[in-house]
Amino acid sequence: MPNLPLVTNNEDPRIAKIYNELLAQKRGFPNLYRLIGNSGPMLQAWCDLAWPLRHAATTPRRLRELVILRGAQIMGADYEWTHHLEMAHAAGVPQQKIDALKDGWKSPAFDAKEQAALRLAEEITHGPGASREAMAQARDHFGDDEVVELVLTSSFYACVGRMLHSLDVPLEK
Repeated sequence: MPNLPLVTNNEDPRIAKIYNELLAQKRGFPNLYRLIGNSGPMLQAWCDLAWPLRHAATTPRRLRELVILRGAQIMGADYEWTHHLEMAHAAGVPQQKIDALKDGWKSPAFDAKEQAALRLAEEITHGPGASREAMAQARDHFGDDEVVELVLTSSFYACVGRMLHSLDVPLEK
């Protein structure tokens, strides 16, 4: 049971704008949004960061989904894992790579770029942040703009996991 009420009335002004945007895109309205929707401005702020991370980043979506899944795995964020597993499959991430996440960034299933991104994700998720060595490794494979995307993606989704645990967000039925 969640720690706050789910905003379930789609006409509720706290969630109506974002609900209608997602409806127009033929996408669902996740329970996480229904909980954050208890504060309309915070839901808007959340989406203003989450959506560009998903749709405006230049790093490959497949790579970002691996990063997100690894963070969810470390945090035991089943809700996040379930949602992003679907997104990873849709982005074309092979099951072999998803299975290899359990072995961490050093797994031979990952190429050097994937290892660098996954190392960032692991260090950021464990906290307090990525080491100088991890940042240097990432810069060997990515431009500065891409490093920012990967650090921000890892950091944001660590926040997602903490929100999910704190609010006790139930998986949609």
